[in-house]
Amino acid sequence: MQSSKLHFLSEAIIAGNIPNIVMYTIVHAIESRASDIHAEPEKNTVRIRFRIDGVLRPIVEYPLNIHPAIISRVKIMSNLKIDEQRIPQDGRCQITTEDNRDMDLRVSTFPTVNGEKMVLRIQDEAKEIPSLEDLGLEGQNLQRIMAGIREPNGIILTSGPTGSGKTTTLYSCLHLLNKTDVNILTIEDPVEIQMDGLNQSQIHPDIRFTFATGLRSALRQDPDIMMVGEIRDRETVDIAIEAALTGHLVLSTIHTNSAVETITRIQNMEVPLFLMTSTVNVIIAQRLVRRICEHCREKYIPDEDTLSLVKHALSNLPPSETVDSELLKNLVFYRGKGCEVCDNIGYKGRVGLYEVLSMNNELRRLILNHIPSMDLEAQAMKDGMTTLEQSGLLKALRGETSLMEVYRVARPKK
Repeated sequence: MQSSKLHFLSEAIIAGNIPNIVMYTIVHAIESRASDIHAEPEKNTVRIRFRIDGVLRPIVEYPLNIHPAIISRVKIMSNLKIDEQRIPQDGRCQITTEDNRDMDLRVSTFPTVNGEKMVLRIQDEAKEIPSLEDLGLEGQNLQRIMAGIREPNGIILTSGPTGSGKTTTLYSCLHLLNKTDVNILTIEDPVEIQMDGLNQSQIHPDIRFTFATGLRSALRQDPDIMMVGEIRDRETVDIAIEAALTGHLVLSTIHTNSAVETITRIQNMEVPLFLMTSTVNVIIAQRLVRRICEHCREKYIPDEDTLSLVKHALSNLPPSETVDSELLKNLVFYRGKGCEVCDNIGYKGRVGLYEVLSMNNELRRLILNHIPSMDLEAQAMKDGMTTLEQSGLLKALRGETSLMEVYRVARPKK
């Protein structure tokens, strides 16, 4: 099916049929499970790449001379200015697929020396909210998040780089909290998935409707639970803390590399430590790794250097993490050979790696005493926190992902 759409796309390029080039590019991307389409002008041609399972893959090229017409076509679809090529523009449009699925396309253009680069982010409006278990959460990590969202008030933060699934994790939590007897408000940029039962709002910074102003206004809407798309500044974190102190549960995202570094980031925003320790309940750090294709998965033994790295990480595994002793004894790992099912990549789909820090009195005491982040992390691991590296290695031992994927996103502990 995918190859037929690629064939139609190639024929449209040869014929110079602009509407068909745009249509078949989008259709082929949707059928390939791509999250983004990149159209990148180079010196003589334009390269189209799809981001599939978090990795960019080249798809096709077309002549540079038809690129302005393709850009104009997408700009018309997304209500952008077709006569403005000097500055970046952002827009969105909706399309309906052959099987009647509504797709939201977020369009971004960016001027380069060879012409305008364009990225289309594809969002399936009918996509079901995955459960926390489907995302890859298990064992102690899952229990800690479930305990956090059962609290009547406080702050739950998810951290990680762009595209690591933070917002999806929050949606999964909201799906569990979404009952008829609670009022849930969200302030997002943009609203990625519309959920019945939630009051969802999108920020507009150009008219001064920001996360901070939205959150402050939301407090006057008699909420029980609030979700803020991102904590970016001191003002937003101050209002989130105020909301938690006045009996609300607040969920949000923050850009940091690990759970403990989130504490340091909030400290750097000059938030009083006693306020942070009394409101933050749970901090989640997460990454996405590709799943090994089940149809071409094979066992292998890694080299000695990699094995020593793995053994060191697993030697500090918390006792609360129940793992099959045979897996830890044999240390056999898996990789994908590549087959027709996975398009000869060896991977298909993605799964999350999670590091969940649950605030307790000992951690609060250390934070209030200005203890360095390395000592905070040591205490968190002593309290049973599984690191991103350990979470990935356990999934690699079970054949869900590869060692290469784990160390692509997780830093090894020295």
